[in-house]
Amino acid sequence: MLFDETTLRKLNTLTLVANKVRAGAMKGDRRSKKRGVSIEFADYRDYVPGDDLRHLDWNVYARLEKPFIKLFEEEEDLAVHLLVDASKSMNWGGETNPDHNKFDYARKLTAALGTIALSAGDQITVGFLTPTGISAQYGPARGNHHTLRLLTYLTNQQTNQQTNLNTSLQTYALTSRRPGLTFLLTDLLDPNGYETGLSKLQARGHELVLLHLLAPDELDPQLAGDLKFVDSETGYTQEVSLDGGIRDLYRERVASWKESIQTYCQKREIHYLPLSTEVPWDKVVLYQMRREGIVK
Repeated sequence: MLFDETTLRKLNTLTLVANKVRAGAMKGDRRSKKRGVSIEFADYRDYVPGDDLRHLDWNVYARLEKPFIKLFEEEEDLAVHLLVDASKSMNWGGETNPDHNKFDYARKLTAALGTIALSAGDQITVGFLTPTGISAQYGPARGNHHTLRLLTYLTNQQTNQQTNLNTSLQTYALTSRRPGLTFLLTDLLDPNGYETGLSKLQARGHELVLLHLLAPDELDPQLAGDLKFVDSETGYTQEVSLDGGIRDLYRERVASWKESIQTYCQKREIHYLPLSTEVPWDKVVLYQMRREGIVK
């Protein structure tokens, strides 16, 4: 999973936009480009791999035997969390076109967002959701030297059988050390819902962006006749007869479902972006996310 040179150059010109969450004060390109560098001491935070050792407070380390980084008032970075739904239902959509597979699409978006964050000097943490929490977490990490490692890590990830979004998100909310701008990439096809998990993340101070991924044949299935549907996660089967009227009803239900998610997110100030995997991922990042104010 590698970007061509032109795409990488474009990604490196972008920054992620946080409207509510308080950025940290670790030196990063996003602040130093705007305001210059201040030397006014503000606070401490835990050291993470990739931090500049020149900002390590050795006196504090000698007393507490734990590394802390000095923070400065006019220098900041942003903690970026990228959480990917790894349930079996995400491994869908590539039957007619491999680029439409939801899980692959989510990994490409994650790679792009992670690259943008790393190039801006922000701290990233990436995790894949499992039934009980997060598997194979990458980070916290900072700096362009992590880009290739991130892409390799993403290439090696696979889907699980099932995921409980609420449980996974609540676990992450309780274990993540630093709140920040948090992206959730998911199809939301979870009978247990997602609301409790998102609420827990918000309660811990995370600013949320919900990227809702659906394949073209989930939005508008081109099927007809007597069929048997099999749930990809549970194995449950259901026989149905499809005609034009049933397909119209299905499309109405999907539209109503997405509207209910939009309403939920608006009330709770969650940035909701529904996406069809039919739209090339780079168009989403470079154009649609810019229009939405997610990147600039």
